[in-house]
Amino acid sequence: MTPPLPHRHQQPFIKTCGQTHMASVDCAAAYGARFVGFIFHQGSPRSISPERAAEINSCNMGRVGVFVRQQSDEIIPIMKQARLDYVQFHGRQSIDEAKAIGPQHIIRTLWPADCSLEELQQQIDEWAPYCAYYLLDAGSAGDGGTGRQLDVEKLDSLRFPHPWILAGGLSAETLPAVLHRCHPDGIDLNSGIEIAPGMKCPSKMLAAFSAVSQAC
Repeated sequence: MTPPLPHRHQQPFIKTCGQTHMASVDCAAAYGARFVGFIFHQGSPRSISPERAAEINSCNMGRVGVFVRQQSDEIIPIMKQARLDYVQFHGRQSIDEAKAIGPQHIIRTLWPADCSLEELQQQIDEWAPYCAYYLLDAGSAGDGGTGRQLDVEKLDSLRFPHPWILAGGLSAETLPAVLHRCHPDGIDLNSGIEIAPGMKCPSKMLAAFSAVSQAC
């Protein structure tokens, strides 16, 4: 296996996902989030319509749309309508779909639980020309976010040619231990900052942001 890149020691950037309300998006912006995520998957309790997402002002945060089963012919019009900067492939979308959208707009989700470490590295390398970021999540391809935590012990041994984001049940309580065990470029917060699906809690959000800052 190719030797890993040196660990970065700067504070990871934060993406808050599953956003559905302007007030919580404002909180994320005020706390310093880099990305805001909108889920366009009808099976999710955090699903939002393109019309509603378009109405939400994201300040200077990058706008990410999460897509599970849609292909590029459906994604591209939603990108335009919802003013998305990035598309998060959270299903089995192909490299051809990434080419149609533009690799510079793609966040490719990968699932370490689905494969060996060597197979995961092969997927990382295969997608390198066709994405701008990677996101590593628990669960399996095509099932959407699960809120479960990953076994992160071996992730630092992987070589990422682009920044990678860690997702999966992260909260103020879990982040210190997770960030001690691995060193992602970014953190994805969703269920761990909620009081109910799609209802972000400002105090939980602030606590999670503080945990990231203190851990680094």
